[in-house]
Amino acid sequence: MTREQFVTYARSSQEALRRFLTGLCCGDTALADDIAQETYIKAYLAADTFRDPACFSAWIYRIAYNTFVSSRRASRTMVGIDTLADSRAEERADDSFRYQELYAALDRLSEKERTSILLYYMEGRQINEIAQIIDSTTDAVKQQLSRGRSHLRTILKTTSL
Repeated sequence: MTREQFVTYARSSQEALRRFLTGLCCGDTALADDIAQETYIKAYLAADTFRDPACFSAWIYRIAYNTFVSSRRASRTMVGIDTLADSRAEERADDSFRYQELYAALDRLSEKERTSILLYYMEGRQINEIAQIIDSTTDAVKQQLSRGRSHLRTILKTTSL
């Protein structure tokens, strides 16, 4: 893949990837941006091994997911709800709290459930593609989606009472 091709593919995937990572990071946009930047660096360095342009999106999501997991392992911490409550919006004050309840609920899901939910519902990915991204089976992804929906339903009902 040429540098120009990589830049074109990266630009076309940038917004969706950042949205996905922001969800994984439970609303911490600074962390999501750091992971996205690291993802694109890793992808660029590995671009000579990439062969199928039609699969760029799944490839970059897999790198992003693995980078997120590595980041979590390295820090062993995650942004908590208290941090989100103190966050500042980059554009408008209301933006920082728009999805606060959702991020709080996502924060309480397991990593695999949260990833599957975000990829399926927010990014519109197919189950087999999610399985490829998170290195799992399609049956496992279906189970994670089912459990994740159930857990989110329970969490959101209890927080909105």
